[in-house]
Amino acid sequence: MAQPIRLEFSSRDPRAELQTRLQNAPLQHAEALLSGYELLQRLHDRGVLDLLRGALGSSDKVIEIVVDAAKTPEAIIATRNLLILSKVVFTLEPEVLEGIAKALPNSLTQAREEKPLSLWQMFKKMCSHDTRRALSTMLNVLESFGKSLGSVRSSGTE
Repeated sequence: MAQPIRLEFSSRDPRAELQTRLQNAPLQHAEALLSGYELLQRLHDRGVLDLLRGALGSSDKVIEIVVDAAKTPEAIIATRNLLILSKVVFTLEPEVLEGIAKALPNSLTQAREEKPLSLWQMFKKMCSHDTRRALSTMLNVLESFGKSLGSVRSSGTE
């Protein structure tokens, strides 16, 4: 008759295995460890670790202050305005926004360095194609803004 084969496992010590892995880790991950130590040192030098330790120690108080500040009507209005402004910025074509970003500093520099234009010079500038295009755009925005003010007033009086 067949005899069963005995299967015996050697006893295993998980702590010894972990100790072996820990001893080999500096050799296997030397570059990563050095980079981590350098990062920790920089965070320590700039006081970030102390700041984090303090924030963790008083996290309840910090959260309470932030929540109290966020509950104010001004913070709620600012958040809503920020969301609306982000919608406006996201709808602009990058070229238009880049044109505005370039034109504004140049115009301010010219305004500081040059003497003001005469009425005739301003009139001549207003007759240029580019100026009329920009003025038309601004007038359209003002007209839409005026319409929205009228609808706010009429809905507020009902």
